[in-house]
Amino acid sequence: MRNLVVLAISCAVLAPAAREQDIASGPDKGVKVSAVKVFDVTGAYKDKNVDYAEARKGKPTVYLFINAEKFDRPMNRFMKTLDGVVMKDFEDAYVVAVWVNGDADKVKEMLPRVQQSVQYEATALTLFTGDKEGPKGWHINGDAHLTAVVTNDGKVAAAFGFQSLNETNVPMVKAALASAIKKK
Repeated sequence: MRNLVVLAISCAVLAPAAREQDIASGPDKGVKVSAVKVFDVTGAYKDKNVDYAEARKGKPTVYLFINAEKFDRPMNRFMKTLDGVVMKDFEDAYVVAVWVNGDADKVKEMLPRVQQSVQYEATALTLFTGDKEGPKGWHINGDAHLTAVVTNDGKVAAAFGFQSLNETNVPMVKAALASAIKKK
């Protein structure tokens, strides 16, 4: 019986930590959004190079910088849940998922299959082929498996770095997006 109590207390203490960021990653709040020059595999600019920061023209956007070597099912559940929230709750908002630090040819081949399987509606799956820390000015921590950067009006509203995440992490990103839009 005592072991069950210890287990229950441990779960209660550790559960909130699963919803918080794991690691510092991304630009500081209030910073002007830097260029995000990527190859768009499935989004609005499919099969083209595009600067999504310029293309979004300050509209509410969540940029997800994904370490291609760490992409897994829990991360995919996070992305699918976030996609649904953005589609349902935020007019003009969009998610730009940027794969970094991977074999570009393999990623280009994989992303259409991911899209076909998951059917994202408000998310572009893109590829960044430069430095493993992502586009210049985004300050992506190379140890982060996924960095979520919430922007609106051309400025960073929040940044979250994760080494472990799933759909339970979506509410914090949703709250940051809602707050960024409300402050407009």
